Amino acid sequence: MESLLPWLESQFPLELAETWDNVGLLLGDFRRPLRNVLTCLTVTPDVVAEAIGDKVDLIVSHHPFPFHAVKRITTDTPGGRMLWELIGAQIAVYSPHTAHDNAETGINQQLAERLGLTRIEPLHETSGRIGFYDTPVSFGDLVEKTRVALHLKSVQFVDSGKAMVSSVAIGCGAAGEFLEQASKESADVLLVGETRFHTCLEAQALGISLILPGHYASERFAMERLAERISEQFPNIRCRVSTRERDPVQISNIK
Repeated sequence: MESLLPWLESQFPLELAETWDNVGLLLGDFRRPLRNVLTCLTVTPDVVAEAIGDKVDLIVSHHPFPFHAVKRITTDTPGGRMLWELIGAQIAVYSPHTAHDNAETGINQQLAERLGLTRIEPLHETSGRIGFYDTPVSFGDLVEKTRVALHLKSVQFVDSGKAMVSSVAIGCGAAGEFLEQASKESADVLLVGETRFHTCLEAQALGISLILPGHYASERFAMERLAERISEQFPNIRCRVSTRERDPVQISNIK
Protein backbone atom coordinates (compact mmCIF):
# COMPACT_ATOMS: atom_id res chain seq x y z
CA MET A 1 0.00 0.00 0.00
CA GLU A 2 2.98 2.26 0.48
CA SER A 3 2.82 3.56 -3.10
CA LEU A 4 -0.90 3.49 -3.91
CA LEU A 5 -2.20 5.23 -0.79
CA PRO A 6 0.10 8.27 -1.11
CA TRP A 7 -0.95 8.51 -4.77
CA LEU A 8 -4.63 8.45 -3.80
CA GLU A 9 -4.01 11.17 -1.24
CA SER A 10 -2.13 13.24 -3.82
CA GLN A 11 -5.10 13.02 -6.19
CA PHE A 12 -7.74 13.53 -3.50
CA PRO A 13 -6.07 15.44 -0.64
CA LEU A 14 -7.73 14.46 2.62
CA GLU A 15 -7.77 18.07 3.79
CA LEU A 16 -10.43 18.71 1.11
CA ALA A 17 -12.82 16.37 2.92
CA GLU A 18 -15.68 17.85 4.92
CA THR A 19 -15.04 18.06 8.67
CA TRP A 20 -17.79 15.52 9.46
CA ASP A 21 -16.39 12.93 7.05
CA ASN A 22 -14.38 9.76 7.72
CA VAL A 23 -11.75 9.39 5.01
CA GLY A 24 -8.44 7.65 4.32
CA LEU A 25 -7.42 4.12 5.26
CA LEU A 26 -10.27 2.94 7.49
CA LEU A 27 -9.39 -0.74 7.80
CA GLY A 28 -6.14 -2.58 7.18
CA ASP A 29 -2.34 -2.58 7.38
CA PHE A 30 -0.58 0.29 5.61
CA ARG A 31 2.55 -1.84 5.14
CA ARG A 32 0.86 -4.76 3.37
CA PRO A 33 1.78 -5.24 -0.34
CA LEU A 34 -1.02 -4.74 -2.86
CA ARG A 35 -1.64 -6.96 -5.84
CA ASN A 36 -5.41 -6.91 -6.28
CA VAL A 37 -7.65 -3.83 -5.79
CA LEU A 38 -11.40 -3.41 -6.17
CA THR A 39 -13.19 -0.06 -6.47
CA CYS A 40 -16.84 0.50 -5.66
CA LEU A 41 -19.25 3.21 -4.60
CA THR A 42 -20.33 1.52 -1.36
CA VAL A 43 -19.23 -1.50 0.65
CA THR A 44 -22.21 -3.89 0.62
CA PRO A 45 -22.59 -7.62 1.33
CA ASP A 46 -22.37 -8.29 -2.42
CA VAL A 47 -19.16 -6.27 -2.72
CA VAL A 48 -17.65 -8.02 0.31
CA ALA A 49 -18.49 -11.45 -1.15
CA GLU A 50 -17.00 -10.40 -4.50
CA ALA A 51 -13.81 -9.13 -2.84
CA ILE A 52 -13.38 -12.28 -0.76
CA GLY A 53 -14.04 -14.55 -3.73
CA ASP A 54 -11.51 -12.68 -5.86
CA LYS A 55 -8.88 -12.54 -3.08
CA VAL A 56 -8.78 -8.74 -3.14
CA ASP A 57 -6.21 -6.97 -0.95
CA LEU A 58 -7.87 -3.53 -0.87
CA ILE A 59 -11.31 -2.08 -1.53
CA VAL A 60 -11.34 1.59 -2.54
CA SER A 61 -14.89 2.57 -1.67
CA HIS A 62 -16.17 6.07 -2.31
CA HIS A 63 -18.46 5.97 0.73
CA PRO A 64 -16.69 5.37 4.06
CA PHE A 65 -16.99 2.00 5.77
CA PRO A 66 -17.43 2.20 8.63
CA PHE A 67 -18.86 5.71 8.43
CA HIS A 68 -19.44 6.19 12.16
CA ALA A 69 -17.33 5.03 15.08
CA VAL A 70 -18.18 1.51 16.23
CA LYS A 71 -18.08 0.24 19.81
CA ARG A 72 -18.16 -3.44 18.94
CA ILE A 73 -17.71 -5.67 15.91
CA THR A 74 -20.09 -8.62 15.96
CA THR A 75 -22.08 -10.50 13.35
CA ASP A 76 -25.38 -9.36 14.90
CA THR A 77 -25.63 -6.43 12.46
CA PRO A 78 -25.01 -6.25 8.70
CA GLY A 79 -22.19 -3.72 9.20
CA GLY A 80 -20.56 -5.77 11.93
CA ARG A 81 -20.82 -8.93 9.84
CA MET A 82 -19.14 -7.25 6.85
CA LEU A 83 -16.34 -5.86 9.01
CA TRP A 84 -15.79 -9.27 10.58
CA GLU A 85 -15.63 -10.92 7.15
CA LEU A 86 -13.24 -8.30 5.76
CA ILE A 87 -10.91 -8.57 8.73
CA GLY A 88 -10.98 -12.36 8.49
CA ALA A 89 -10.02 -12.16 4.83
CA GLN A 90 -7.40 -9.45 5.52
CA ILE A 91 -9.04 -7.03 3.08
CA ALA A 92 -8.34 -3.35 3.69
CA VAL A 93 -10.76 -0.48 2.99
CA TYR A 94 -9.83 3.02 1.85
CA SER A 95 -12.36 5.83 1.30
CA PRO A 96 -11.71 9.25 -0.30
CA HIS A 97 -15.41 10.34 -0.19
CA THR A 98 -15.78 14.14 -0.01
CA ALA A 99 -12.06 14.59 -0.75
CA HIS A 100 -12.84 12.81 -4.04
CA ASP A 101 -15.94 14.96 -4.56
CA ASN A 102 -14.04 18.21 -4.13
CA ALA A 103 -10.63 17.49 -5.67
CA GLU A 104 -9.29 19.17 -8.79
CA THR A 105 -9.81 15.95 -10.76
CA GLY A 106 -12.67 14.76 -8.56
CA ILE A 107 -16.26 13.76 -9.18
CA ASN A 108 -17.82 17.22 -9.40
CA GLN A 109 -15.14 18.33 -11.84
CA GLN A 110 -15.68 15.20 -13.93
CA LEU A 111 -19.44 15.78 -13.99
CA ALA A 112 -18.94 19.37 -15.16
CA GLU A 113 -16.61 18.24 -17.93
CA ARG A 114 -19.00 15.49 -19.04
CA LEU A 115 -21.68 18.11 -19.51
CA GLY A 116 -19.37 20.23 -21.65
CA LEU A 117 -19.21 23.17 -19.25
CA THR A 118 -16.41 25.74 -19.49
CA ARG A 119 -14.81 28.13 -16.98
CA ILE A 120 -15.37 25.52 -14.27
CA GLU A 121 -14.58 26.62 -10.72
CA PRO A 122 -15.49 25.65 -7.14
CA LEU A 123 -19.03 26.58 -6.20
CA HIS A 124 -18.13 27.38 -2.59
CA GLU A 125 -14.49 27.48 -1.46
CA THR A 126 -13.46 23.85 -2.20
CA SER A 127 -16.95 22.31 -2.50
CA GLY A 128 -18.96 21.55 -5.60
CA ARG A 129 -18.49 23.13 -9.02
CA ILE A 130 -20.10 25.76 -11.20
CA GLY A 131 -19.55 26.02 -14.94
CA PHE A 132 -20.88 27.87 -17.93
CA TYR A 133 -22.06 27.49 -21.52
CA ASP A 134 -20.75 30.19 -23.84
CA THR A 135 -23.81 29.53 -25.98
CA PRO A 136 -26.88 28.85 -23.79
CA VAL A 137 -28.58 25.47 -24.15
CA SER A 138 -32.20 24.59 -23.55
CA PHE A 139 -33.08 23.01 -20.22
CA GLY A 140 -34.57 20.03 -22.05
CA ASP A 141 -31.32 19.51 -23.93
CA LEU A 142 -29.34 19.67 -20.69
CA VAL A 143 -31.56 17.03 -19.07
CA GLU A 144 -31.00 14.78 -22.09
CA LYS A 145 -27.26 15.53 -22.08
CA THR A 146 -27.15 14.40 -18.44
CA ARG A 147 -29.05 11.21 -19.21
CA VAL A 148 -26.69 10.30 -22.02
CA ALA A 149 -23.53 11.27 -20.12
CA LEU A 150 -24.46 9.00 -17.21
CA HIS A 151 -25.92 6.18 -19.34
CA LEU A 152 -29.39 6.40 -17.78
CA LYS A 153 -32.82 5.42 -19.03
CA SER A 154 -34.43 8.43 -17.38
CA VAL A 155 -33.60 11.47 -15.23
CA GLN A 156 -35.73 13.28 -12.67
CA PHE A 157 -35.81 17.07 -12.80
CA VAL A 158 -37.49 20.16 -11.36
CA ASP A 159 -38.32 22.77 -14.00
CA SER A 160 -38.21 26.35 -12.70
CA GLY A 161 -39.52 27.71 -15.97
CA LYS A 162 -36.25 28.98 -17.45
CA ALA A 163 -36.09 27.82 -21.05
CA MET A 164 -32.37 28.46 -21.57
CA VAL A 165 -29.38 27.59 -19.39
CA SER A 166 -26.08 29.47 -19.18
CA SER A 167 -24.73 28.38 -15.79
CA VAL A 168 -24.87 25.05 -13.96
CA ALA A 169 -23.95 24.33 -10.35
CA ILE A 170 -22.98 20.74 -9.51
CA GLY A 171 -22.89 18.64 -6.35
CA CYS A 172 -22.68 14.87 -6.62
CA GLY A 173 -24.54 12.61 -4.19
CA ALA A 174 -26.96 14.17 -1.68
CA ALA A 175 -25.96 17.82 -2.08
CA GLY A 176 -29.16 19.77 -1.67
CA GLU A 177 -27.35 22.05 0.77
CA PHE A 178 -25.63 23.60 -2.27
CA LEU A 179 -28.88 25.30 -3.29
CA GLU A 180 -28.21 28.44 -1.23
CA GLN A 181 -24.77 28.93 -2.79
CA ALA A 182 -26.12 28.13 -6.26
CA SER A 183 -28.66 30.90 -5.75
CA LYS A 184 -25.94 33.34 -4.62
CA GLU A 185 -23.98 32.52 -7.79
CA SER A 186 -27.12 33.04 -9.92
CA ALA A 187 -26.93 29.51 -11.34
CA ASP A 188 -29.73 28.59 -13.72
CA VAL A 189 -29.56 24.89 -12.81
CA LEU A 190 -28.30 22.84 -9.88
CA LEU A 191 -27.42 19.23 -10.66
CA VAL A 192 -27.33 16.98 -7.59
CA GLY A 193 -27.63 13.24 -7.24
CA GLU A 194 -30.64 13.50 -4.96
CA THR A 195 -32.28 15.91 -2.53
CA ARG A 196 -35.30 16.37 -0.24
CA PHE A 197 -38.78 17.17 -1.56
CA HIS A 198 -38.81 20.53 0.21
CA THR A 199 -35.49 21.45 -1.36
CA CYS A 200 -37.15 20.86 -4.74
CA LEU A 201 -39.93 23.28 -3.79
CA GLU A 202 -37.41 25.84 -2.53
CA ALA A 203 -35.44 25.60 -5.77
CA GLN A 204 -38.58 26.18 -7.78
CA ALA A 205 -39.39 29.25 -5.68
CA LEU A 206 -35.86 30.59 -6.23
CA GLY A 207 -36.12 30.07 -9.98
CA ILE A 208 -33.40 27.43 -10.09
CA SER A 209 -34.09 24.23 -12.01
CA LEU A 210 -32.82 20.92 -10.61
CA ILE A 211 -31.50 17.83 -12.36
CA LEU A 212 -31.58 14.68 -10.19
CA PRO A 213 -29.90 11.69 -11.88
CA GLY A 214 -29.78 9.69 -8.63
CA HIS A 215 -27.14 9.33 -5.93
CA TYR A 216 -25.64 6.17 -7.45
CA ALA A 217 -25.49 7.48 -11.01
CA SER A 218 -23.96 10.80 -9.98
CA GLU A 219 -20.92 9.06 -8.41
CA ARG A 220 -20.50 5.46 -9.58
CA PHE A 221 -19.02 6.43 -12.97
CA ALA A 222 -16.10 8.05 -11.16
CA MET A 223 -15.23 4.79 -9.40
CA GLU A 224 -15.10 3.12 -12.81
CA ARG A 225 -12.72 5.83 -13.98
CA LEU A 226 -10.66 5.54 -10.79
CA ALA A 227 -10.10 1.82 -11.42
CA GLU A 228 -8.79 2.71 -14.88
CA ARG A 229 -6.50 5.40 -13.48
CA ILE A 230 -5.05 3.07 -10.83
CA SER A 231 -4.37 0.44 -13.51
CA GLU A 232 -2.62 3.03 -15.68
CA GLN A 233 -0.53 4.38 -12.82
CA PHE A 234 0.34 1.01 -11.25
CA PRO A 235 0.72 -1.69 -13.95
CA ASN A 236 1.74 -4.26 -11.32
CA ILE A 237 -1.58 -3.91 -9.49
CA ARG A 238 -4.70 -5.59 -10.84
CA CYS A 239 -7.51 -3.08 -10.33
CA ARG A 240 -11.10 -3.26 -11.49
CA VAL A 241 -14.49 -1.86 -10.51
CA SER A 242 -17.03 -4.07 -8.75
CA THR A 243 -19.28 -5.98 -11.13
CA ARG A 244 -21.77 -7.00 -8.43
CA GLU A 245 -22.59 -3.53 -7.16
CA ARG A 246 -26.02 -2.25 -8.20
CA ASP A 247 -28.08 0.88 -7.63
CA PRO A 248 -30.52 -0.06 -4.82
CA VAL A 249 -33.11 2.33 -6.30
CA GLN A 250 -34.84 0.72 -9.27
CA ILE A 251 -37.31 2.13 -11.82
CA SER A 252 -40.30 0.11 -12.98
CA ASN A 253 -40.55 -0.54 -16.71
CA ILE A 254 -44.22 -1.52 -16.47
CA LYS A 255 -46.42 0.67 -18.63
